[in-house]
Amino acid sequence: MTGEPLHNEGARPAISLPALLLDFLKIGAIGFGGGMAIIALMERDLIRKRRVLEAEEFLQGVGLGQVLGPFAVNTALFVGNRLYGTLGGLACAFAFMAPSVLIVILLSWLYFSFHAIPALQGAIGGLGPVVIALILVAAWSMGRKAARSWPSVLMAALALALSLFKINAVYILAGAGIIGLIAGKRINTKDKPPKNAEQNKPQTSGGGGASVTGIAALPAVGSVSAGIFNIAWVFLKIGFIFFGGGFVLIPILQQRLGALGWLTQKEFVDGVAISNLTPGPIAVLATFAGFHLHGVLGALAATLALFTPAMILMTLMSREYSRFKDARYFKNFMGGVTPAVVGMVAGAAVLLSPGILHDIAAWGLLATALFLLARFQWHPAWVLAIGATLGTIGIVR
Repeated sequence: MTGEPLHNEGARPAISLPALLLDFLKIGAIGFGGGMAIIALMERDLIRKRRVLEAEEFLQGVGLGQVLGPFAVNTALFVGNRLYGTLGGLACAFAFMAPSVLIVILLSWLYFSFHAIPALQGAIGGLGPVVIALILVAAWSMGRKAARSWPSVLMAALALALSLFKINAVYILAGAGIIGLIAGKRINTKDKPPKNAEQNKPQTSGGGGASVTGIAALPAVGSVSAGIFNIAWVFLKIGFIFFGGGFVLIPILQQRLGALGWLTQKEFVDGVAISNLTPGPIAVLATFAGFHLHGVLGALAATLALFTPAMILMTLMSREYSRFKDARYFKNFMGGVTPAVVGMVAGAAVLLSPGILHDIAAWGLLATALFLLARFQWHPAWVLAIGATLGTIGIVR
């Protein structure tokens, strides 16, 4: 294990590394609906249920994760790093990404073999209202902890409004942080910690790293004009300009891959569709393109190269977090960022609604999902399964 203990010494972690990896594997398998929906799942399972991190620290990790690359992957890395150091962070990120990458590889093989997208749109359509409910419940839960003063409530509302105008998340968070620096402690006064706060605070202990096992590559179905090194180099360079979330990546990849002749226009559009049919970030479009060029080995090379710059930056920020988290300027900066994240989470639900809540059945499923998630604390997997079933049989479209 690399890195120094990141919390108080001598106490046991709130969760073992294998259990943490299993949680991220499950979240990665049911994380439909984009980054904010995934953050909602993490907040429910890891913060409210297992209490592996304090809510404020988790929200700060979400904010830091917005800088470069997919913030859901960055948040998984942040949580793992805070609990088990550098290798733990990387292992959590890989565990979270594994289901999406495997699903995209399978769907890519089907697509390039039979030249059609698997008929999954019905099931995915039924997930939409549940995803909105999940995001709303998470926004409420996080807001109760992060928006604890009128200035912080106003900050959350401002971030919500800006997100509805589709302002880049990096700009929103940077502006919120600057306001936090100017306003100082006034923007987000802290409540006194509960008596059992030290018991619930997770601690770091020594742990092992994740091992990488070899995977036999399927033969490439599409063009093999690009070698593995060239694939990795192209996607690595794209990773250094991957700002603003997954959908910002689409025009960048479209321009670059089209110029290289690696994907036709139709293949690219179908690749975007396949990426949206899977859990996890839309950045797994790189997996689709890499598979087309060089089979499974190309898919893994493209995905790893695209995510490497963001993982390196997030690892460095996570390792240094303990040193600067108590600094006055950092606390003031994050005092603005934290409620802004809550507003952006709520904004994601509002932006998703018009394309999903278009009939009575969808609104009924939304209300049911809110009731099951908030009142009875059902696990999201069961509620998502209900939505997928209703979508498959055509009740919700």
